[in-house]
Amino acid sequence: MKDSVLTSVVLPAALFLIMLGMGLSLTLGDFKRVAEVPRSAIVGLICQLLILPLVAFGLIHAFGMTGALAVGMMIIAACPGGVTSNLITHVSRGDTALSITLTAITSFITVFSIPLIVSFALSSFMGAEQSVELPVVKTILQVVAITILPVSIGMAIRHKSLTFAEKMERPSRIASTIIFILITIGVILANKQVIKDHFLSLAGVTVSLNVLTMIIGFGAAFLARLPARQMRTISIEAGIQNGTLAIVIATTIIKNGEMALPGGVYSLVMFATGGLMMAYGAFFAGKKEEVPAAQVGSEAG
Repeated sequence: MKDSVLTSVVLPAALFLIMLGMGLSLTLGDFKRVAEVPRSAIVGLICQLLILPLVAFGLIHAFGMTGALAVGMMIIAACPGGVTSNLITHVSRGDTALSITLTAITSFITVFSIPLIVSFALSSFMGAEQSVELPVVKTILQVVAITILPVSIGMAIRHKSLTFAEKMERPSRIASTIIFILITIGVILANKQVIKDHFLSLAGVTVSLNVLTMIIGFGAAFLARLPARQMRTISIEAGIQNGTLAIVIATTIIKNGEMALPGGVYSLVMFATGGLMMAYGAFFAGKKEEVPAAQVGSEAG
């Protein structure tokens, strides 16, 4: 599994367009509501930054993983949700503003937490003290370029022409789904040999991590008495990680292709579960879940 034109050029460009479409459906009031009622963001951050790495560490021992593959599992668990989780949330009719907020916060925090977690994993599973340095400025610029910039452009278009934005909301949602499917097919075709060689051996642990964290995320949101849209969002954010970043860290920063395998297999697994969430949102999550801002405040407060 290696970085390619698909992951370094096509995927970011496609996700830029997807995020632009998301921006067309958002207003500053959506983000203001998240800030005013922070319980949902706090639950999401705990699930992503604390529970996810702990669950991964436990599963590594439960499945008897060692060496580079164990480190690779910790790398994917250390990564933020990324824009893929924003796309899945958007199409699933979750709380897109909450999803983007969590992605933005975790993307900045993980610039510092990833080196710590990966260094711990290297020393625990490889028996060697090694340090990992992420290109901090480059990472931040990438996050801004693929999330904040296109969303801001979309929101600016909505502010300038509400009628146009509302007209484009449904087409952009359909286009996002099509792009997601094409990306999934592209990833499979680009890595078919690697998948054939390693999918079965890594399927159990990656499926377990993905499904468990999504269930934990949903359960935590339920216990926090959050609205249905936010429960779905936190479940997605807890289980959908930035597989592209995991592959890049393994192949270009640590320079160990074997460590990229769990991230690659996990990406395929999360495309499957993410697709199920998108299907649920498209066909079963109706307008009855659309909660007015005032009501969200009363439910979450």
